[in-house]
Amino acid sequence: MLIRNIDDTPTKPVEMDGVSGATMAVMVGRADGAPRFAMRHFTIEPGGHSPRHSHDYEHEVFVVSGCGEVLLDGAYRSIRAGDVVYVPPDEEHQFRASADEPLRFLCMVPVERDCGEPVPGS
Repeated sequence: MLIRNIDDTPTKPVEMDGVSGATMAVMVGRADGAPRFAMRHFTIEPGGHSPRHSHDYEHEVFVVSGCGEVLLDGAYRSIRAGDVVYVPPDEEHQFRASADEPLRFLCMVPVERDCGEPVPGS
């Protein structure tokens, strides 16, 4: 069993092309012995964003706090605390924080896709 607090888990800056002001913490992952899913916590600073990208696996996102936009189906849609976003496989997507406050979200992916390295919104 594992209990880990979202505010106490160390974060790493997300360093990849197309990212601005993002950090990530692995809440539960391969290193914890999770057999199927990994849960990651992303924070995107005000005005920041993840890269526009797609991949061959689905993921589910829960917005913890803040507000912003998500690119899905070719259009940006508003998101806010309490929203759930389903990103289908091969769908281009991007998360952007509002200019006023950080956007914090949990992202669940297949554990085999979580190597402990940040891939925002993936």
